[in-house]
Amino acid sequence: MSTAPPSNSQASMPLPAGFPSPSQGELVMKVIPMPSDVNANGDIFGGWVMAQVDLAGSVLPARRVKGRMATVAVNEFVFKQPVRVGDILSFYARLRRIGRTSITVAVEVYAERYSAQGQYMKVTEANLTYVAIDEEGRPRPIPPA
Repeated sequence: MSTAPPSNSQASMPLPAGFPSPSQGELVMKVIPMPSDVNANGDIFGGWVMAQVDLAGSVLPARRVKGRMATVAVNEFVFKQPVRVGDILSFYARLRRIGRTSITVAVEVYAERYSAQGQYMKVTEANLTYVAIDEEGRPRPIPPA
């Protein structure tokens, strides 16, 4: 299914069904996979996508943690469509839960296909948990907002 791109602006135009609204997610990263990132089938390695999701997922927690943190869990990771060389990937993140030492984040990835500019599809969604750590790598409380 292809539609217009997601938007984080406060414009009056409604967002297409299935795309995050500003209250559901924030655009935290954009990236274009290259030929060095492909597997034997010509699609982008799932591990490459996972690494990008981990980076994108860390943006919002980093603002709250204000210091070192570590990824402690990939609670869910769903590959919905293959990612291809030249796709423009947009990563949207939203905080799902803030605990005493940990933060869980939802990440959705949309691809604008190289061969079909202006058309987007959700290719990946994931939930990850990060924990604030001290200099010795031990969990520490997250500072109040």
